[in-house]
Amino acid sequence: MVRAGLTPERLTHAGAELADEVGFEEVTVSEVARRFDVKVASLYSHVRNSRDLKARIALLSLEELADRAADALAGRAGKDALIALADVYRDYAREHPGRYAAAQFRLTPAEAAASAGIRHSQMTRALLRGYDLPEPDQTHAVRLLGSVFHGYVDLELAGGFSHSAPDSQESWSRILDALDTLLRNWSAVPPEGAREK
Repeated sequence: MVRAGLTPERLTHAGAELADEVGFEEVTVSEVARRFDVKVASLYSHVRNSRDLKARIALLSLEELADRAADALAGRAGKDALIALADVYRDYAREHPGRYAAAQFRLTPAEAAASAGIRHSQMTRALLRGYDLPEPDQTHAVRLLGSVFHGYVDLELAGGFSHSAPDSQESWSRILDALDTLLRNWSAVPPEGAREK
């Protein structure tokens, strides 16, 4: 509908704003149609269904996060880069909880291949080159960082750290210090076959 100025991009941004307000799981084509005061059917010439809308929000969120991460990492290496990347994810999640949840939406292989998810992986691997990790250790480290960043942020967003001292910022700083120490000493970790059973 020209009257409403509907485009896939405009609907995606409206869906992303809605996700931040009510939660990503609550985003539907019907809810977005209400935002524009139009019939649901008028949106189907721009998005196929609610799953398509959510995938578009996920792609937008991954792109926004990748742009922020690239800016934060520019000129940084080692621990400074590690902290910068971690803070990007945490800050984005606090500012845009719905979009942050969308960035973890399961995309199809074709969607994932065209997404900024590849940029996230490349930036994390570039950060890890500063720690001189060979493969397959680099892949293990990518998974470790993703697990720590997203696990901590998810627990924090759910209020998991709000009822006890010390402050969650202090824990976050200590965790990043520990990750830096681990990454700098990664080669000291015995290979799988060498561990005692």
